[in-house]
Amino acid sequence: MALDATGKDHTEDNAQHGNIAADRLRSLVERIERLEEERKALGSDIKDIYAEAKSAGFDVKVLRQLISLRRKEPAEIEEQETLLDVYRRALGMA
Repeated sequence: MALDATGKDHTEDNAQHGNIAADRLRSLVERIERLEEERKALGSDIKDIYAEAKSAGFDVKVLRQLISLRRKEPAEIEEQETLLDVYRRALGMA
């Protein structure tokens, strides 16, 4: 029994707050678990598409680079290409 300074028992109040926190925690964990499963399924789907691309004769490594480039802003791509060119020249590769 948890008595406060006035002699009131707060055991039921604490248990109720604990249940609310436990319910919220359980809800969050279950949502994360569902999303993790969805991510796993999506990863498997993406892997299958890359396998399909490879069997169709596409270079998967280049395909991954292309997808990465499509995520970037044009200015960022231009900056990277410029630096790559500078580095190639510095190494005598251009």
